[in-house]
Amino acid sequence: MSALGDLVARLLGRRPRHVVVLEEDPVPTAEQIATAVRDVEASIEGRVPAAVTARVHRITGTVENMVPRLDRFGVGDRQAYTVVATATSYLPEAVEGYLRLPRDFADRRVVSRGKTSLMLLCDQLDLLAVTLEKISDAVYRADAQALVAHGQFLAEKFGQSSLDVPGTGAP
Repeated sequence: MSALGDLVARLLGRRPRHVVVLEEDPVPTAEQIATAVRDVEASIEGRVPAAVTARVHRITGTVENMVPRLDRFGVGDRQAYTVVATATSYLPEAVEGYLRLPRDFADRRVVSRGKTSLMLLCDQLDLLAVTLEKISDAVYRADAQALVAHGQFLAEKFGQSSLDVPGTGAP
């Protein structure tokens, strides 16, 4: 369709023929995020070494603690995206890649830079865990700072408080 044809189509309220509308993936709900990490935990039960189980539990615990706080992030926030993507993509894909391999091969055969698939998975899980813990710490620090600020507001508004520093003469 020509440019003139596109213009006429738009003026008549029709979509030009060559326009492709891409639908965005829907944002997962809190329940879908929690279900995704629970599914990963269920998929590894009795199938992976204890080192992997411990790492997965560390990640899923952090995700489950963060899910109720995701609404504090703005739309399109990079940290919120990381939490959601870890739960729904990064963690499941890492674990599934490992589980597709025969155990003997995965746990004993060196595949990259002197490491087995098991070692590579543990490295990936450690990286995910550390990243999520940094995000979690930032959210908790912001909550703690809000509590301190509120306490200071109350002290200024109503007088003496246990928040006052002795010897400073602060009300």
